[in-house]
Amino acid sequence: MDIRKLAAHLGLSTGTVSRALNGRKDVSAATRTRVIEGARALGYAPNQAGQSLRAKRTRTVAFLLPVLPDSMTYGDPFFLSILDGVQAVLDAEGFELIVLLWRIEQNPLDVLRRHLGRGIADGWILAATGREDPRITLLSAQAMPFVTLGRSDTRGQYCSIDLDFESMIDTVIARFLAAHHRRIALITAGPGVNFSHLVIARYKAALKSAGLPFDPDLLYSGPDDAARCAQVTTDMLALRPPPTAIFVMGENGAVGTYASLRSAGLEPGKDIAIIGFRLTAACAALQPALSCFSVPVRDIGEDLARNLIAQMEQRTDSGATAVRLWTMAWVQGQSG
Repeated sequence: MDIRKLAAHLGLSTGTVSRALNGRKDVSAATRTRVIEGARALGYAPNQAGQSLRAKRTRTVAFLLPVLPDSMTYGDPFFLSILDGVQAVLDAEGFELIVLLWRIEQNPLDVLRRHLGRGIADGWILAATGREDPRITLLSAQAMPFVTLGRSDTRGQYCSIDLDFESMIDTVIARFLAAHHRRIALITAGPGVNFSHLVIARYKAALKSAGLPFDPDLLYSGPDDAARCAQVTTDMLALRPPPTAIFVMGENGAVGTYASLRSAGLEPGKDIAIIGFRLTAACAALQPALSCFSVPVRDIGEDLARNLIAQMEQRTDSGATAVRLWTMAWVQGQSG
């Protein structure tokens, strides 16, 4: 049913029906109620494209996500849970969500610029933020509402929601030190994402605080899918002396590390202490049970959506220039 048929059914002009549906003040409360109830009873829905053109708003949020190697093998429980939280808040506020993917061989700035030119969204959520991220500069220059999943050194006033990686590293190193480990290795993502810089800086600082030298052979920063983590672990085991403890930051990287240790005839948690990043479904199946962290992923998604909507609706309590850090809870396993 279109608006003309709805107007004919109600015995009103299409102009009156349109003004009533759009909340115009020149329509009486009684008429507005009659139109809304009639539209609901007859299953009328306004044409979203037409409304968007008139209001110059789409009531749509775009989430720009990377496609990572392990996503195809294990699914991507982190981003799926993030999206679930985002979608729940947007639904309640009457917004739509679209997800735009970029492959690792693509330039995410080019992907963003292309879709910005199409005017497909009123607000944006950026993931996998870089230490210097030109996407932030571009959105800021266009006064486009946005939030980032992850911090960045890029200048500007914007809301970033991130994990408290510094506290996580402090916990990991403290546990390894308490178990008398001195050869502590770190496997983390490459320099393209900002959290890796945060993790490495804190790792070096924690070693220095403990009076331990930094050994570059015990640090790997690069692709951290399960297959790559397996190879990196194998390479580290060949060191003399090898590490006695490894922290694996990849979402499912511990799967590869376990496989590498088993191939070398070593037992995780017995011969070498292992701590993983997060208890994903794949990591939860590891034996012995992986020591790692629990992350309130869905809640983070809700936080992203609430902060972005507050900007788009120009609410005074938006906290739009804040950096918000989420803590991670320790999950005790038998691996480290």
